[in-house]
Amino acid sequence: MQQLSVETPGSPPSPRRSRLRPRLLRASLAAFLAVGGLVTAQSGSAGAAENPYERGPEPTVSSIEAPRGHYAVSETRVPSLGVTGFGGGTIYYPTSTADGTFGAVAISPGFTATQSSISWLGPRLASQGFVVFTIDTLTTVDQPDSRGEQLLAALDYLTQRSTVRGRVDSSRLGVMGHSMGGGGSLEAAKSRPGLQAAIPLTGWNLDKTWPELRTPTLVVGADGDTVAPVSSHSEPFYESLPGSLDKAYLELNGASHFTPNTSNTTIAKYSVSWLKRFIDNDVRYERFLCPLPRPSTTIEEYRGNCPHGVA
Repeated sequence: MQQLSVETPGSPPSPRRSRLRPRLLRASLAAFLAVGGLVTAQSGSAGAAENPYERGPEPTVSSIEAPRGHYAVSETRVPSLGVTGFGGGTIYYPTSTADGTFGAVAISPGFTATQSSISWLGPRLASQGFVVFTIDTLTTVDQPDSRGEQLLAALDYLTQRSTVRGRVDSSRLGVMGHSMGGGGSLEAAKSRPGLQAAIPLTGWNLDKTWPELRTPTLVVGADGDTVAPVSSHSEPFYESLPGSLDKAYLELNGASHFTPNTSNTTIAKYSVSWLKRFIDNDVRYERFLCPLPRPSTTIEEYRGNCPHGVA
């Protein structure tokens, strides 16, 4: 018959039980850590599945106002002779490939201008996690409808033929532009509803109504604009957009029609936030857009519908 070892209170444990305790503790700890690791892995996977397009660290006011973001930036020149449908340009892109592909935005200059007038936006936006294509137009006097077509041609080149096409997610694209280029960004969004974001900067267009747009649009105007006054351009553009559309109107304080041609923290801050929110679907940037920013030394007025993503 097997002998049972019985311990009375205060008596020393049997040698067999003493040996078992460390093993049991180790086994329990290993099981606990395994479950914990599984939960952590599942949580990480769930987060990634929730939004696989988040790029860069947690944003702060300082990070989106900074002249440069998290990513080092490289650039490549695209000669006009090597493309069709637009006038060439410069592609700015995050140097690292560790985070996979990026969303992209094409940017058009205004009337009589070249890409140099909006080149500051290239490295500034790219360093926040975008591939950015600042373009030259076929002629410097091209009208908004032509500039819209050229923005789309540039995006097609970027995603299909460019040397950095492997870095671009072709399902996450946007357009920007200054003056007639801004009017062109509205034309591009009208022609291609699948675009994720549009930002006309002190835009000019003879067409004042845009009820057809399905692209989240940030309209940027300037209180001192005498070329495309907000009362006859940016404000009617914004007001004509569908009420169900994610849209916003930013009127710069103490600014002119040509303010977007030089580095501007307010333009960059809200452009980055808008592009991140709608091209990357990165809700971490929602807090910079909603609740609506209040008037300040740089903001004359800000309108919009909040929260975003709610019809």
